[in-house]
Amino acid sequence: MSSVLEIKDLHVSVETEQGAKEILKGVNLTLKQGETHAIMGPNGSGKSTLAYAIAGHPRYEVTSGSILLDGVEVTEMEVDERAQAGLFLAMQYPVEIPGVTNANFLRTAKTAIDGEAPAIRTWMGEVRDAMKNLRMDESFASRNVNEGFSGGEKKRNEILQLELLKPKFAVLDETDSGLDVDALKIVSEGVNRAKDGTGLGVMLITHYTRILRYIKPDFVHVFVNGRVAEQGGPELADRLEAEGYDRFLVDA
Repeated sequence: MSSVLEIKDLHVSVETEQGAKEILKGVNLTLKQGETHAIMGPNGSGKSTLAYAIAGHPRYEVTSGSILLDGVEVTEMEVDERAQAGLFLAMQYPVEIPGVTNANFLRTAKTAIDGEAPAIRTWMGEVRDAMKNLRMDESFASRNVNEGFSGGEKKRNEILQLELLKPKFAVLDETDSGLDVDALKIVSEGVNRAKDGTGLGVMLITHYTRILRYIKPDFVHVFVNGRVAEQGGPELADRLEAEGYDRFLVDA
């Protein structure tokens, strides 16, 4: 039986200098394993807030509503528990971790998620194969996580983690930002491999349709002012490409 990620009437606030500000104002969305959902919308519409709320970022407070993974309330879980349950976030701005090599980080994360350390020989073969597919030199394994990486290298490193950790659901927060055409294709191929290999469910947050040429969405949801303003199939993305978001902003 495939897993299901359900978001029910989700309200999320963030603390600002002026006090708590509500960002998400009642979001409903259901994502099944094997499906790809594109989340689109203008700046400030709540797309990244949704991503961080799912992942458990402490700055984002769920004031009401639910995030359910196979019927289990996710909002009660710590960040590491969410990862162990099968949730993955590829961040828009991946952070550097000085003093921790990619190889150590990946094996430690895999051990934490699976509950046991992977066999060294098999694991290193998987790491090398995944890096080769992502056009990453093997030297990246001994480098500190994201330290000194270019923007494109950081995004490939996120997808390397995705391919090796094999979550049930991946939230990709503007993974396409800052990528040239070649890097975009390589990253997209990595997401598609993960989906084909494990039945991954993908929530793809993006402003633009260019990544949707490589990662084909089953459903498109338009976020405006903290709510889902419209949803449909891939054709909705094409309409957004042609018309932009003006018609939604008039009514917001």
